Parts: sequence; C-alpha cells; structure tokens
Amino acid sequence: MNSRPSIAFAKPATPKKGSVFVLSADGSGLSDAAKACDPAKALDRAFPVADFTAKFASVMEVLAPEGTSIDRLVVIGAGKVSALDDYAWMKLGGTIAASLRKAIDVAVVVDLADASVGGKEAANLAAGILLRSYSFDKYKTKKDNGDDKGETKKSAKITIYTNDPAGAKKAFADEVAVIDGVLLARDLVNEPANTLGPVEFAARAKELEALGVKVEILTEKEMEKLGMGSLLGVAQGSPRGARMAVMQWNGGKAKDSPVAFVGKGVTFDTGGNSMKPASGMEDMKGDMGGAAAVTGLMQALASRKAKANVVGIIGLVENAVDGHAQRPGDIVTSMSGQTIEVLNTDAEGRLVLADALWYCNDRFQPKFMVNLATLTGAIMVALGQHYAGLFSNNDELSERLTAAGQATQERLWRMPLGSEYDKLIDSKNADMKNIGGRYGGAIIAAQFLQRFVKDTPWAHLDIAGTAMGAPGNEINQSWGSGFGVRLLDRLVRDNYEQ
Repeated sequence: MNSRPSIAFAKPATPKKGSVFVLSADGSGLSDAAKACDPAKALDRAFPVADFTAKFASVMEVLAPEGTSIDRLVVIGAGKVSALDDYAWMKLGGTIAASLRKAIDVAVVVDLADASVGGKEAANLAAGILLRSYSFDKYKTKKDNGDDKGETKKSAKITIYTNDPAGAKKAFADEVAVIDGVLLARDLVNEPANTLGPVEFAARAKELEALGVKVEILTEKEMEKLGMGSLLGVAQGSPRGARMAVMQWNGGKAKDSPVAFVGKGVTFDTGGNSMKPASGMEDMKGDMGGAAAVTGLMQALASRKAKANVVGIIGLVENAVDGHAQRPGDIVTSMSGQTIEVLNTDAEGRLVLADALWYCNDRFQPKFMVNLATLTGAIMVALGQHYAGLFSNNDELSERLTAAGQATQERLWRMPLGSEYDKLIDSKNADMKNIGGRYGGAIIAAQFLQRFVKDTPWAHLDIAGTAMGAPGNEINQSWGSGFGVRLLDRLVRDNYEQ
C-alpha cells in the first residue's frame, strides 16, 4: 500500500525547514501564531497578488520564500470560522494532504485568528490527512511516487502545532481507530476478486481476533445444516465455497442485548444465469461493500474499546455461472422456512441477506439490526451517489441513523415501505419471489428483506451509489470509499454506549 504519513502534535513553534502549512480564515487573515513564523512575512505581498481571500479549501503556495530556510509556504483557506464543524476540519486536513506532493518534513500551524482551536479540531484535521492520503497501489510494480523497483518514497512526517497537543493526541488516538476501520473497508472493496473470494474475506475477518473480537466462520456444511438455502443457492455456481463470518465485540455489560450489523458480501457478481452486460462488470468486485463496512466497523469499535455489545455478520458468496448455477425459476427454502421463487439470479444480494438477517435475529435477539448492501441500481436512479437509501420499520432507529449521517456527512435519505409494495413480491408458486415489477426496485428489495426481520427494529441501507465509484471529495479519492464505517460508529457512540 501507499506510505502513510506519521502525525505528531506539538505546542506552537516557528518551523525552520520543510513545508509549512498555515490556515487563514475568511476576513481574518493569519493568526498571531502564523504571523510569528518568519515565512509568513512573504504573504504580505502574495495575498493581494494571488487575489487570495481564504475561501474554504482554497490553496495558495509560495515556493522557497525569500529570507527563510523552508522549502515552501502553503496557505489553506478555512472560510468562515463559525461554519467549521468536525467534518469541515477533516476536509481541511484532506486539502493539506492533497497539497503535500513529495514533502517529507511538514509543519501545520492550526491556529486561526479570532477562533479557539483545541485538541478535537486538530485531531479531525489529522484524520482528514490520513483519509485523503490513502491510495490502493499494492499491485503497482512501478510506483507513481517511487522508482522503477516499486519502492515507495518515505512517508511524510507531519507536526501539527496546536495549543492543546495533549488533548489532540488523546482525541486522535480515538479517531484513528475509526479511520483505520475506514481504510480496511476501502482495501477490501478495492481488492480484485481473484485474490479476495469468500474464503479469503472470511480470513480477513478472522484477523480481528487480535483486537479482542470473537470471530466464528460458518462453512457451507454448517450453513446447510442451519437450512440457509437462500444464501447457498447464490453460491452454488462457484467453485469458491460460501462462508459466513460472525463477529462479536463484547464491550458492554454482560446482560445487555447487542446491537447488530449485517453486510452483503458478494465478492464478485456476474449476475449468474441472468448475466450482467460485460460493460462495467469489473466493478462487481465491489459488490461486497456492505460486508466491508461491517468488518471495518467491527475493527473500529474494538480498536477504540467501544463500551457496547455489538454483533457483525457478513454473508460471503461469489455469484458465478457454470452448469451448477442457480436458474431463473428455481425455488429455494430460506432458513426462516419461507420459500423463494428466484426469477432473476442477479437479484442475489437480498437472498444472501435473507438468511443472514434471520440467523442474526434468531441467535442474538438484538436491540436492532442494520444491514448494509450494494443492493440495487434503482437507488442510484432515485438518489444519485451523494446519499444512501434508508429503509426502516422503526422511526427512532431511522432518526438516529439520519442524525449520524448528517454528523459524518455519510448521508442517508429515508425511502418508503408499505403493503402496496410488499404484495408485489407475492408469488403464485412460492411464498415470495425475489423481484417485483419494473418500478420501485429499491423499495421492493427492501420489502423483501423486511420479511426476514420479524418485529425487531431494523434498517436497510442501500449503499450501491456510495460504497464504490462514488464522486471523490476532500477526504476520499479512492474507488472504494469505506462508506458506512464512520456513520455506524457515530450511531453506536452517540446512542448505545454506556
């Protein structure tokens, strides 16, 4: 992987070498701390010449400022100080990371004129730097930033100057646990399907035991004994065996019921016999974005020692085509005992989740279940790629998820459920069919899932537009975004920790 910057925090000082980044607020200019830096004197003339007004995330650079030993001075516009929330600080960090280039020694002066900048703000700035610095380049033999032998350049050493370095260090230790969970999810989504099948994904989940997560891996034989005909029907066309990873983090009171997260893990989706068109099929290595988010979340919660009992379950299959593959018209029996007529083998994710949700509910009886899945193209038609679809049978859970999405800017938009949609999946040959009519495809998929959750509070997040190939932003330029990790960590942190 790419080299990762190392980040330290220190009390304000005058940088003597390397690259120096200072923040400038709209209408306030530089802080006293920034002005105290000798290089800052070079900005007196540069600001008007460059017409720099400190608009949010704008950048102005002065190379080799006269009379100093530093390499360059970079000013990052912070916009209006009153508008800087946690996510804005992360975006400023991402803007810094995007401007690092080949810098090795980096100093960042955090102070803003007329603003109190504490440890939390500095920690969010650092988190943004790490998120934006990520790239997936493990298979490149010639690195973009190295030599022909594939050697990567040294990682940048970044010192962030803040009035509260101790507070920043403490806040960052908590924040970096979540960031590492996001980066794990990105790695999993970006990994090619020939190296990450169900067995390999399960092994990655098993590695979380080193953090104190209890991990069980169910094999095909074990799932067959449990009656998971819905999930196993999807996997039967692939020589790569299906798996289910059951992850438990017990950080709360022993008697407390857990909260549960369930992820769709189709490591590659050809569409089966209802085959997808060839154009763009390579993107279906990311059809396990829901499972990646759940795995990253479990790592984040364990790393920061979350005071909650949490279950993470991922159903792992490859939807392939051979003589054994499931056929349109086949009828399978789910773990719930309900029968499903499979009219379209490319509507496979809901078949995987049906058994995973039922197993989760039956075994753990959680306070709630949230499932994540790159489930339908229809949700992208409805919402584009800036919001994920939220479907829920519980208003309180829905509201808490929406609030967590606003706080992290992993935003959700609630979509409807109703009997009018539910009847569209009734089948004349089985208890239900796995597709409905032409319209409302994302809703119909959610209605299908609802038949496997009983009365347990439940939410379904359709992340097809946000987990892979989503538009880049200040903190993410990766094809696999890691969407859902920060969102769900915030949900647990704000509502379910002791």
